[in-house]
Amino acid sequence: MFVITIDNDAKTSNAHGCSPSERTIEELLEAGMIVIDKPQGPNSHQVSAWARDILGLEKLGHGGTLDPFATGVLVLLSGRSMRLAKKVLSHDKTYVGVLRAPNKFDEQALERAIAQMCGQVYNVPPEISAVKIQVRSRKMETVLLEVDGRDAAIQVTCEAGTYIRTLARDLGLLLGHPVELKELRRTQSGRFMESHCVTLQELKDAVWLWREKGQEQAMRKILAPIESLVSDLPTVIVKDGAAGAIAHGAPLMRPGVVAIDEDLERGDSVRLLTLKGELVSMASMLTRTEMITEMDSGEVARPDLVFLPPETYPKAWKKSPE
Repeated sequence: MFVITIDNDAKTSNAHGCSPSERTIEELLEAGMIVIDKPQGPNSHQVSAWARDILGLEKLGHGGTLDPFATGVLVLLSGRSMRLAKKVLSHDKTYVGVLRAPNKFDEQALERAIAQMCGQVYNVPPEISAVKIQVRSRKMETVLLEVDGRDAAIQVTCEAGTYIRTLARDLGLLLGHPVELKELRRTQSGRFMESHCVTLQELKDAVWLWREKGQEQAMRKILAPIESLVSDLPTVIVKDGAAGAIAHGAPLMRPGVVAIDEDLERGDSVRLLTLKGELVSMASMLTRTEMITEMDSGEVARPDLVFLPPETYPKAWKKSPE
C-alpha cells in the first residue's frame, strides 16, 4: 500500500520510547508473542500454562484452540498483547490432516467428495470438540494431497472456528462409509507459519540461557514484539506528542499525523505507530485519507485499544471534550 507523507519535517526524540527491536527481554514479555509448536496430548490451555510457568509470568494467553490430538501452530500472547486475542482468534487457519477409511479409498470418489467441501460449508462441531457446540457455516478450501490405500492426506484452508473432525465425518457421509481423522496439524494461523514455531523444550532452553548465562540471543529469536500481531493493518504514523496524548485517552488530531496509508475510508481499522515503529493503538478512522491531506485541524481517528504505556511520551494536548 502506498504511504502519503504529511509532515516531512517530523522527528522523534531519543529521550522517549525506543524501537521494538531495542526493547529488553522484560519489556518484550510485557507486550509480546511466541509461536509454539503444540505437541500431541495436552490441550491449548495446558500448553499455554506450561509456557507461562517456564517464562515465570502470571498470565499467558493463546490465540486459537487446538484439540489434544492436534499439533502445530499455537500463538501465545503475553502482557498487553493478550488484548489482541480476539484478532488472533479470527485469523484464517491452514491444516494438514490424515484421513483413514475402513477399506482402500476410491481416489476419484474422494476427489469428488472433497470438491463439495469447498466454499461456504455447513459446519457443526463434533461432541468431543474442545469448544462449545455451535451450528454455523464456514468458508473453506480443501485439497487432496495424497492417497495411500486406506489413508489420505488433505490440506484445509478455512475461516476461524472450522471443525476439521466434522469435515472428515461429512466426507464419510458423501462416500457412504466412515472416515476417521487420524492426524491433524495446524500449519498456519494468519501470517504465522510452522517456520515461526519453537517447541516447549526450545523455549525452556532459551529461558535458561537468558536467566542463568545472560545470553539473550535465543530469547530474541523466540519473542516477537506486539507490533508483529498487527502488521497486516493499514498504518498511520504519528508524532511523539500525539502518541503521548493518545496513550492518555485522546483522539488522533490532524497536527499529529506524520504519514498515512492511501485510500483509507471512514470506519477503517488502522494501527497507529510512532516514528520509531512502536504500536500506540488500534484505532478507527473518522475520515478518509484524501480529506486528511486537506485538513489543518480536527480529529482523524479515535483509539479502540491503546497499548503504549502512558508514561512513554509526554502528551502534547489535552483530551478533547465529549
